[in-house]
Amino acid sequence: MNAAQEKFTRETITEIQTWTPNLFGFRCTRDAGFRFTAGQFARLGVRKPNGMIVWRAYSMVSSPFDDFLEFFSIVVPDGEFTSELSKLQVGDEIFMEKQPNGFLTLDRFVDGSDLWMLATGTGLAPFLSIMQDFSVWERFERIVLVYSVREQAELAYRELIDEILNREYVMEYAHKFTFVPVVTREVVPGCLNERITDLLETGQLEKHVGLPMVAERSRVLLCGNPDMVEDCRMLLQKRDMQLSLTRKPGAVAVENYW
Repeated sequence: MNAAQEKFTRETITEIQTWTPNLFGFRCTRDAGFRFTAGQFARLGVRKPNGMIVWRAYSMVSSPFDDFLEFFSIVVPDGEFTSELSKLQVGDEIFMEKQPNGFLTLDRFVDGSDLWMLATGTGLAPFLSIMQDFSVWERFERIVLVYSVREQAELAYRELIDEILNREYVMEYAHKFTFVPVVTREVVPGCLNERITDLLETGQLEKHVGLPMVAERSRVLLCGNPDMVEDCRMLLQKRDMQLSLTRKPGAVAVENYW
């Protein structure tokens, strides 16, 4: 099979950033034909020692307009995919399916004034991509990013968040943005200390931000631990905030990780 017939491209790792022994980000080359919408994911492949290629889904951290692709990963102990991925070095090869996937995108919503993005762990990735899409800053009156981790060292991409807010096309809109870091296993100044679901259920999250989460105004993206995603979805359903489907627009869109 020639390259044109294959469903994937071969890309090269160009940069690796490590936050903890089990948490890292990496950049790779981007095929000129690969197009995606902010919030989508790619299927990545790594080759195992036996020659087999193992595939997993990873949301893009990078902007749809960058000439590289960036991804955010944990290392799963003895994981079939991440145990191989974590061994890759700059210059090594990684495989990528040619078509992106996923519906954690702003076109899931037809209206709404406030955008809430609730993430745990590497579920932060698609929201970083969305924040680099100029249209989100024009469209919404308030933008809230809630990022929950277990330990302070896992609060990744803080520099990128600051850098995005200082970009010329964002600076005049940066007042719309509120960042809420959450650390559940340590008490850290400036960070909330309870799980997102608890913060949502008690109303503490909205009180902290100074913004109600209501069906009429709020649009909510959920990404990360599937238990968090499902629990938050059920809590929002009690507020009459339903999943946004292709033929039935709603107030909530989700993506599960692992």
